[in-house]
This record gives sequence, structure tokens and C-alpha cells, in this order.
Amino acid sequence: MATKWDTGHANPVLCLAISKERVIASGAESGELTIWSEQGSPISKLHLKGEEDVTGVTFSPVSHYKLYAAHGETVAVLDIRALEEPRETFSINKEEINCLSVNETDSLLAAADDSGTVKVLDLQSKKVCRTLQRHTNICSAVAFRPHRPQSLVSCGLDMQVMLWHVQKARPLWLTNLQHLAQDEEDLDLHQSPGQLFNPPLAHSLSVSSCGNVFCCGAEDGKIRSFRITGTRFEEEVCFKAHTQGVSQVRFLEQDPGQTLLLSGGNDGRICLWNLGKDAVQPQKSQKHHHPKKSASKAKAKTAPSVGSSLCIEHGEKVNWILGAELQGSKVVLVADPSNVISVYQLGEL
Repeated sequence: MATKWDTGHANPVLCLAISKERVIASGAESGELTIWSEQGSPISKLHLKGEEDVTGVTFSPVSHYKLYAAHGETVAVLDIRALEEPRETFSINKEEINCLSVNETDSLLAAADDSGTVKVLDLQSKKVCRTLQRHTNICSAVAFRPHRPQSLVSCGLDMQVMLWHVQKARPLWLTNLQHLAQDEEDLDLHQSPGQLFNPPLAHSLSVSSCGNVFCCGAEDGKIRSFRITGTRFEEEVCFKAHTQGVSQVRFLEQDPGQTLLLSGGNDGRICLWNLGKDAVQPQKSQKHHHPKKSASKAKAKTAPSVGSSLCIEHGEKVNWILGAELQGSKVVLVADPSNVISVYQLGEL
């Protein structure tokens, strides 16, 4: 059974974040922002001006009291010790922001929006230092890579996944999930002839703590894991995770011996996947590279089976998931179309 945090919002909760001090922030429709203790008690609440939906929240990795919140086309910078008017606001995007990411040095902030654009804000000069425009549809997610503060990945409803460097206006590498899906479909036809496949619109992504592996969740219910080598990346593992779109993926911080990934779907399920102990280990570089298409087919044929070690029937479409350790227990926090945050115990992992 889930514990319910039901006293913080009047509207559907859209996003969650946790600080290193285990303080939780949640954003909801109509400009609602709430700060929670790890016990699940609201500490403070704020209605952001304009009452536009709070679609993304993230804590500074350097200053644990600093919170960035996206509402509409604006990024607000707040101090959670005194949750009043934002200390600063940046109106940097032309359309609604879907996702925020701050690099580990707290020097750059990336905001992905409905136009497909990723704006990169220099937090020292307080100016946009790069506009990344290559997605042809909504950019649904963006994330900086750990250990590489000027490198980031993005994905969107154009079914494209991209690797960027802030110093470059064009992506270093990109992959179209539809092409990968066609390869996978060719391999799966003998297993499910005549099955209709949803297009792999990319909804979510998460980068592992090593910075070289990331996962992407898509509308076809699949999760794809990619490994970055230098200025390119290749698909390593693809597996069917949900019966509907994968709205959220999130790596869990774990011991070096295992790689665990949380996923949430439009099918109302939350799953915990073990990608194997070698999933985020560095691999020896190879001098010979296969062409992209044949490489993806080879990977799909030889990919190890990925097992779900836990599956929770939440029952509602998942807006956001967040793995955390609260009061000494490993948990997953879930936001859905209700105004309640659900907290599930993950037990001994």
C-alpha cells in the first residue's frame, strides 16, 4: 500500500525533485509549488504569478536551498528557506517549458520547450549562451551528463534522441527511434505477426551516474538504453516495459554491483528494472564500428534479457516518478493526474 501525501496541492501534481538534504519539491497545475519534509509534511507553499502550470522543478546541486522551477515560458529561482517571491526569473523560452536540467557545477541550466528548442542559460552571466534547435516537434526531456558539465542529451516527440555539447550549435550525434523501431520490428515479426506498433515518440530520459549510459522511454512502451562513446552513442538494450507509453524513466543511485532503473507508464504501472551489473561499466573502445542500422540489429539480437524485479499497479497514468531514501527506507514517489503524491516502499534492493 502507498502512503499518501494529500495536503500539499489542490491541483494535479506534474513534477517532483529532491535535494541532497532530502527536502522534496513538487510542482502542480495553476502555479502551485510545495516544499515537503521527508516525513511527508508540507513545509511551505507558493502560488507562482500567472498561475501557469509548474512543469519542472530541480534543486541546485551546489546550493541545496536553491530551487529552479519552470512555469509557462519562465524559469523561477527560489530559496526554499523563505518560499516567497522568486529571487530571479528568466523568461528565456518562447513556448511552454517541459523539462529543466542543471549541470553538476550549477553553472548552466537547460530548458526544453514545446517548440523543440533547448535554451541553455549561463547562471553566472544570467544570459542565454546557446540555443539548441534541431528537434522538429516538442522537446519532452533534456538532461546534463554527470562528470561532463557541458554535455547534455535530449529527446522529443519527433522520435529523435540527440547528444549535444554546449559549445556546438548542432548535435554531435542523433538517432531516430523510428529507424530503431523498424529494425526491432523486423526482428520481432516472427514472434508477433500482424501486431500494430505505436510510434516511438520519446517522452523521457535519464542519465546514469557514470554519465556514459542513458535510457529513453517512448510511446511504444519500450525503454532503450544507449552508451555514449566520445561524440556518438549506440543502442545497447531495448525491452518492452509497459503496455502503453513510458512517461518516466529514472536511474536509481546504487552500489557499483547493480544498475537499477525505475519506469512509469501511461498504463498506470511503476516498474523496477535490473539492467545488469555491466550496464554502466566502461567498455574498451573498438577501432571498427558497424554502420548504425546493422549495429542496432546486432545489439537487438544479442541484448541480454532485462528483468523486472518489482512492478506496482498504481492504477493511474504516471506524470512523474522519483526514487529516494526517506527516513532510512528506499521509496519511489509518484505524481499522477490527482492532487496526491503516492509513496511506495521499494524494500531491500
